[in-house]
Formats: sequence, C-alpha cells, structure tokens
Amino acid sequence: MEHLSRREDVPSAPLPSLFVALYDFEARSVAELTVAKGETLRVLQDEGDYVLASKVVEDAQRKGLVPSTYVAQLEESLTNQQWYFGDISRTNAEKLLLSPENATGSFLIRKSQNSQNDYTISVRSNTVHHFRIFLGSNGSFFLHKDQTFPTLDKLLQFYKTNYKLLGFPLTKPCAKAAPETDEWETPREEFTLLKKLGEGHFGEVWEGMWKDKRVAIKTLKTDDMKQEDFAKEIQAMKSIKHPKLMQLYAICSIGEPVYIVVELMTKGNLLDYLQGAEGKTLTMMHFLYIASQVADGMAYLEELKFAHRDLAARNILVGEQLVCKVADFGLTRLIRDDMYQLNVATRIPIKWTAPEVSNFQRYSIKSDVWSFGILLYEIVTKGKAPYEGMTNKDVVEKVNNGYRLPCPNGCSKDVYAIMLRCWNISEENRPTFIDLKNELDVLYSEHYYQS
Repeated sequence: MEHLSRREDVPSAPLPSLFVALYDFEARSVAELTVAKGETLRVLQDEGDYVLASKVVEDAQRKGLVPSTYVAQLEESLTNQQWYFGDISRTNAEKLLLSPENATGSFLIRKSQNSQNDYTISVRSNTVHHFRIFLGSNGSFFLHKDQTFPTLDKLLQFYKTNYKLLGFPLTKPCAKAAPETDEWETPREEFTLLKKLGEGHFGEVWEGMWKDKRVAIKTLKTDDMKQEDFAKEIQAMKSIKHPKLMQLYAICSIGEPVYIVVELMTKGNLLDYLQGAEGKTLTMMHFLYIASQVADGMAYLEELKFAHRDLAARNILVGEQLVCKVADFGLTRLIRDDMYQLNVATRIPIKWTAPEVSNFQRYSIKSDVWSFGILLYEIVTKGKAPYEGMTNKDVVEKVNNGYRLPCPNGCSKDVYAIMLRCWNISEENRPTFIDLKNELDVLYSEHYYQS
C-alpha cells in the first residue's frame, strides 16, 4: 500500500490530449470507426462534422471517422462526475474528506499535482490515503500495469468491488460544497411597501423601505411572465452597472408577486416630471442635458448588445439636480409573446416602436435608437404624446408609408435632424448611441456658451 502512495509523486512524460466517446457509434462504411460510449480515443485530425480517430486501448493503426458531436476531451467528460474534483490540491482534498459530512470510505478523484496526465484517487479512513492513477501510453488507466481499464469509471467500479486490493473500501463520493446562494435573493419580510407610485406594463411600482433605506419596489405578475426567460433576464440585470442605468439592489422571486428592488429616484418618471410644474421651467439646454444622459446609459447597453425594447419618457427616472437614469431595461422580455398585439388594448408601445418591430417583431439596439427619437420628441414638447389623435393602426400604416412626426414648436433644426436620423427606415443607417451622446454633448456646449 505504501508503494502505491509513494508513486503519486513520480512524474510521467506528457501525452497528447485524449478524447472519450460520449455515445455508441456504429460504423456505416469502412471509412468510419465503431466506438462504444466511454471508450478513450486519440483524435488525429478534425474533419469538420467528423474527427479522424483511433482507439488508444487497441491497435492504433485502426483509424476511422466518428461524428465530432460524439466525442469530448477527456477532462471535459469528467466534470459532471460526482466523484471528480478536478485540479484541487492534495491538502484541500484531505480537508474535504476529513470534514464531518464524509465518513470512512468517502473518496474523490483529482488531477495529479505532479503529472499533467495522471490522476489521484484520495480515500478516507482514519486518515486520508492517496493512490496515483496512471494514464498509459495507450490511453488506459491503472494503479498496477497488470490491471488496466479503458475509463476512470471502470477503474472505480473494479476497486469498489475489489477494495481489499486497496486496503480501504470505496463507499461514496466525497460530498461537494453546496452551491452558493444567490446574494441578490432576499426574503419578502425584509421589505415594507409604503406608497404606490404607479402602475405599468409589468405591474405596480411602490416606494418602500429595505434595510433602513428608501427604495423603489417593482412588483411583477408571474402569470404575465415567460417563465423560461425570467432567470436569464434577471441575471443580465444583475451584471449591468452604469451611472445612467437604474441600479438593481435585490430581488424576491419566491412567492408572488415577484419583487425587483431598485434605487429610488425622488422626482419620479420623466414623463410626469416634464408635464409637471418643474417641467415648465426647462429650456433647450436642460432638454439636451436630459437626452445626453439617456444616450450615455443606452450606449452602455449598446456595447453589451442588450436591447431595452421599451425606451420612453415613462421609463426614465429623475433624481435631484436633474440626474436621469434609464429604467426597466430587459423587463419587456419577461412578458409573454402573446401579449404583443396591435390592437386598441395593446401592451406593446406602438407609437415608440420601430417599423421592424411593429411589422416583424424584430428587436435590436437599432430599434431602441428609433424609440430614442420619439423620446427626444417627448422631451422637447415637455411630455406631449407622439402621434396625438392617431390610433396605433394608423401610426403603423403612416410610418410604413414614410410619415414622420413634424418638427415641434421651439425645437432647433439640429435636434430635429437627430430625430429624423433616428427614424431612418434602414436600421443600419440609424446612428449609434455613442454618436448620439457625442452629438448631444456638442449641442449642449453650444447652448451653454450662448446662454
């Protein structure tokens, strides 16, 4: 037994990467190679949909084609095995096996620290014992050369039955640490709803308290969600951080309604702000400052190739000193497809929507650029509804026929020119958000020095 333990420290010569068959494959011609699931292969050449391979435990002269989707590198094929712990050290293996949840006979297989090709099986008894698993030149695995195995799993099965050859039983794989809990997921009882701020496409918005901090809490109705997309979209929201985008604080997805908790902006949404008392005092310089901030946040989403899908004044939030942040990015994708209808009770914001979305439901960051042009119209008109007096159906037909909103009263030609560029029927010819940001900053500077 000591002989096996010492041999873990013996280095071995490097071998080329080996592959394993993921499925059985029966050769259909002399050019192909029959393989059984779990067999170790040496891939000689990549032929696209096929690989030229040979079996390493048999005569290497026998070569043939195997579908490339039927093979994986040996290391990749091990990652789903409960007993495989990869590249952990001998010391960490001992710590894991000696932890209270592991009893005598618990074991794991790991990469050898002293050889890039070999493995080690570590087994708990009153202490931890380590045995080197050698990878032979023919792709077989062994503790002793007189007993070889085509896969690590077959080696394990043999020594589970013939454990006296090791001197220790192999009862069950070492317990793996439980996955980390989601740091964003927060118990519902931590939140207090104080005052309803509004209601939108996704549910209600409340002012609330969380950890002695005022926050905004969006409540989502789960019966309106695409359940399969929820986790993906929330995950995307967690990773997005920018000064001009609303910051996600926490979520509560257990039970109903779902809570999405974000920072609270004291002045509310931009549409209400523009139509209110403070909006009446705004000038073109203020409008450009607001629009530049929105373009800044959208340029970040553009860089991530992340479409907002509902860019409008109602989804821009305003704080002190006219600080503006884009909200609700990504949430539109949580609503079921059957809720996007072109009728009077539509849930899709047709009057802000690009033609390729209205006609073909084809969203992109360029459709957000179109919506940004409508947002600009809302800003310079201090919250006037676009296409006033027209139905959604009329808007779709007229826009498809080339109609564009007229230049608002008091709007500069430069700003209206930006709107028209955003409303180019060709998606490719619409400006990028970074270009819009830069252009708006230039116009802001010009107005600043003229004032």
